[in-house]
Amino acid sequence: MITEITANEFDRYAINHSLGNFRQSSNYATLMAKNGYERKYLAYYNKNEEIEGVTLLLIKKIKHIFKYAYAPQGFLINYKDQKLVKSFTSNIKKYAKKNHIIFIKINPEIPTYIYDKNLKKHELSNHEIINTLTNNGYLKLKDNLYFESLMPRYNGIINLKKYNDGKLNKSTRNRIHNAERKGLEIETTQQNKIKDLYPFIENKKRRRNYLYYKNYFQIFNDSLDADIFLVSLNYDKFLKNSKEAFENEQENNKLITEQLFKNNNEVNLRRKMNSDRILSDLKKDVIDATYAEKKENLYIAGAMCIKYKNHVHIIISGYNELYKKLNANYYLHHEIIKYYQDNFDYLDLNGMSGDFSEESPYRGLNTFKLGFNPTVYEFIGEFDLVVNQKLYDILIMLGFIQEEFRKKD
Repeated sequence: MITEITANEFDRYAINHSLGNFRQSSNYATLMAKNGYERKYLAYYNKNEEIEGVTLLLIKKIKHIFKYAYAPQGFLINYKDQKLVKSFTSNIKKYAKKNHIIFIKINPEIPTYIYDKNLKKHELSNHEIINTLTNNGYLKLKDNLYFESLMPRYNGIINLKKYNDGKLNKSTRNRIHNAERKGLEIETTQQNKIKDLYPFIENKKRRRNYLYYKNYFQIFNDSLDADIFLVSLNYDKFLKNSKEAFENEQENNKLITEQLFKNNNEVNLRRKMNSDRILSDLKKDVIDATYAEKKENLYIAGAMCIKYKNHVHIIISGYNELYKKLNANYYLHHEIIKYYQDNFDYLDLNGMSGDFSEESPYRGLNTFKLGFNPTVYEFIGEFDLVVNQKLYDILIMLGFIQEEFRKKD
């Protein structure tokens, strides 16, 4: 049977479950309660009165009348146990019906495919779970390549223990080194500095409002599970490093010029042209650093991270596009990786597009994240467990469900 339990009972079980995640936690429930959801912690007991699964249900009304529930990242059960899925589903439908809930939305964090470094797709054994769910009345929603669903269906996850910045592609390495040379510094804090972070994310598609992120950080930080990272520009360091790099490249350019006079071949000509380009860029950096308006604590990028079990999740990140050439986003992510590498196992980069083509509207995002050599997972997607078919069909026909879950800019 399905029984309501306390938040502490729920957390104790959830944190030890193989699918346990920070969205199936009382902290996340508290956050969503501040955003109009009613929270219920449920446990499923078998005939021997043993818990075989739990879930957080976030309950909300559409048009202030029609109730639905959302189990963030799915129920915490063994989806490969078909008998358990059948029994759990039957019981949670009874609970939902009793509480006038029309449907329950789930999106389990179960990977069905994995992509290697060449983006070749490999099927996993979890794929059969889709059939198990649909056979038990779950409606499989449309798979998406982009970010149409509540949660991304594709995700890049970095194995922190195997991460080696020496194995990053040349472009990513160069951008990180370039950022370091240009005087970027990072600050890690557990103070609520959302006011400094928010300017980098407020114009992002699908961003939430300021209060949402303020609450997000405050709630998780109460249990020391949240960090904020802010990248700033140190003008003195920028000027010093730029001058040194310029002087070093001047010497290199002089030697290449001498070699070109001695041997005017294509290789030396290309070297000279490349050095001239570098020298021009460095000269501009020196000028920019010399005449820039000095501002203390000039933050140009930032991120918020949540820690849960052995995972770190980048919840949101962004940068000031006026300083795009400083490669602050590359520097930010590299420093986040280094910060957590010793104490955690995995870093979740928070979503990618499943369209890896050159024409993808998210090509830039994918290229950026793939530059850090993550393992790309394709998850099982979203399902609706329909409790009241008649009302569900009416809400679909009227477009109310589509409107409720449509991503808002």
